[in-house]
Amino acid sequence: MTFAQRRDLAQRLRAIPLERVLPLCGGQPDRDDRHKWHTPAGTLSVTGVKFMNWTLGGGGGGAIDLVIHLRRLDFKSAVEWLDGHFAGALPQEPMPPPPVSELRLPKPAPGQLTRVRDYLIVQRRLPSSVVASLIDSGSLYADDRANAVFLLRTEQQAPVGAELRGTAPRAWRGLAPGSRKDLGCFAMPAQHRPPVVLCESAIDAISCFTLHPGYRCLSTAGARPNPLWLRPLLNQCCQVYCGFDADPTGDAMSAAMIALHPAVQRLRPSQHDWNDILRSQA
Repeated sequence: MTFAQRRDLAQRLRAIPLERVLPLCGGQPDRDDRHKWHTPAGTLSVTGVKFMNWTLGGGGGGAIDLVIHLRRLDFKSAVEWLDGHFAGALPQEPMPPPPVSELRLPKPAPGQLTRVRDYLIVQRRLPSSVVASLIDSGSLYADDRANAVFLLRTEQQAPVGAELRGTAPRAWRGLAPGSRKDLGCFAMPAQHRPPVVLCESAIDAISCFTLHPGYRCLSTAGARPNPLWLRPLLNQCCQVYCGFDADPTGDAMSAAMIALHPAVQRLRPSQHDWNDILRSQA
């Protein structure tokens, strides 16, 4: 099979309705909510080609992602599994790829920067020198809602998204519309320095780097086991640690990551997360 044929096969497999795949992976539809499925990996919400596992705090899109998530297979094995179960029922023409939404980064609001600085330095106990350095480099700024905006960048430092963290008393976090967190991440420091620790958020990555300045700390922008940039990172032969939160979701996603990438080792925070440790020492 040529590369083009494998690509077209994968594209057709992704388009298989998730409702046809779920029963083969042990899923059972909820009696009252047609968008909800109960699986061995937790409760899923399914909307079209998208799914979200509320038990583990992760999700994806398309049948291949679903099989990877539920059966803990790598991409190649998931394609082979789907092809074995649905080979006779696939459309002959590949489905068009889903449209990619345009990245819309929030506009900087310098007037809100003091509030963001105070939140990060006073409440989160991040070092003022580190916060200042991130602002000077453009990796951190404030938007008009006083959210802290942490840029996601490729290895070539091109912006591909942003983590947003609210600074109001009520905790809030999100992503800039169109963020493509599989193409890049927030990193401390920006340049390559092994070994690497993967954290669940930009604030945790900064906190972990403050506690362990010999590490390069990256944010996966949510606990997820297989960001697309992880395999190339492992191919660089650097040691990678999974530093996700010390809670059921963090532990489950760490175990899933290590199952997919056995070279990864667990580095579990001694408290709930790295920022909790940093604040307890302040």
